[in-house]
Amino acid sequence: MRVKVLSRNPDDYVRETKLDLQRVPRNYDPALHPFEVAREYVRALNATKLERVFAKPFLSSLDGHRDGVNCMAKHPKSLSTVLSGACDGEVKIWNLTRRQCIRTIQAHEGFVRGMCARFCGTSFFTVGDDKTVKQWKMEGPEYGEEEEPIHTILGKTVYTGIDHHWKDPVFATCGHQVDIWDEQRTSPKCSLTWGFDSISSVKFNPIETYLLGSCASDRNIVLYDMRKSTPLKKVILNMRTNTLCWNPMEAFIFTAANEDYNLYTFDMRFLESPVMVHMDHVSAVLDVDYSPTGKEFVSASFDKSIRIFPVDKGHSREVYHTKRMQHVITVKWTSDNKYILCGSDEMNIRLWKANASEKLGVLAPREKAAMNYNQKLKEKFQFHPQIRRIAQHRHLPKSIYSQIKEQRIMREARRRKELNRRKHSKPGSVPLVSERKKHIVAVVK
Repeated sequence: MRVKVLSRNPDDYVRETKLDLQRVPRNYDPALHPFEVAREYVRALNATKLERVFAKPFLSSLDGHRDGVNCMAKHPKSLSTVLSGACDGEVKIWNLTRRQCIRTIQAHEGFVRGMCARFCGTSFFTVGDDKTVKQWKMEGPEYGEEEEPIHTILGKTVYTGIDHHWKDPVFATCGHQVDIWDEQRTSPKCSLTWGFDSISSVKFNPIETYLLGSCASDRNIVLYDMRKSTPLKKVILNMRTNTLCWNPMEAFIFTAANEDYNLYTFDMRFLESPVMVHMDHVSAVLDVDYSPTGKEFVSASFDKSIRIFPVDKGHSREVYHTKRMQHVITVKWTSDNKYILCGSDEMNIRLWKANASEKLGVLAPREKAAMNYNQKLKEKFQFHPQIRRIAQHRHLPKSIYSQIKEQRIMREARRRKELNRRKHSKPGSVPLVSERKKHIVAVVK
């Protein structure tokens, strides 16, 4: 005779102390859990709802400037140090941990047009409306010392932007032309120009460090090679590009912020059409900055909002705004990938979370496990209509909401007009032009 006996090891289900959690025996056989997907869907729905409940991205406001914040720079070695320049010529150095200003310099007469830190973090450079380039120590002066720049270079024209090389003691300025400077000399090593218009911004490539990109007010984006001392090629768009930013992980990719409310991600090897057109802003895009992972970037716009775009998506995943925030002129993504800083017209620098619902501070192992599980559930069910509707919903200011509606109507009208023209014309006389190629005028090599 065969007898089946239930055998249980007390260690598997008995608590060692009263403080321990009750252990629940689980059989992972899928045949015994027929409603697993239904349960997971409910959990994913709850996780998505809670994510929107806890989405409180605004952290603090750094106030102290007496005029609009025109430019910002990150410290290359210190996560907690940020520099900002204002329209009254004042430069402030901020400590983000304490959220206060640690030093103020009256750097220029008129606007501070651009600033950048040296790659080693010991000094930084500023350019202004007074036609000067100044180099300052990152550390404050000793007791009794005057606050003076290390070097001052007097130029012939107004400089509108500056960027430092990522490895060498070389920096580039832009104005009527792009000038490459050696730190030890008071005259440029070489001057690069292509066209006759003012250049608004210049940026070194963080990977291929001898490459530069610049934006001119005659609607050009020009690429230069420092070794050849000549421009490489340029792309002409329908409207003016305000600034560009290189992807820190992919050497050939850069994103340009344009006046036509869009951002364009280009591969510099194939400038005939952009890799992606990012459309969501309802006014001119003034600044753009990449996250250190190279997977996302943040843009600042004249429509009083900032948006976070994934590199491979045409629409933003997040929009940040406050009632008091005016036209956002400059934006930076911190080097630890956690925070975003933006400077705007009304003299404030605002600190935001890069992930709106992220919990800051130390997380217990069980919290981390629960967060990872919820994240995987949200990814699994992200295309379900109900979950997608909750995840994508954002409250927008009335002005932005009405402009989005108006632009949608205009876009639909243009599309309808084009369809009608094609329908009533000779076949092939009205060609199909993709959205990516619509905004490119020409590529010159």
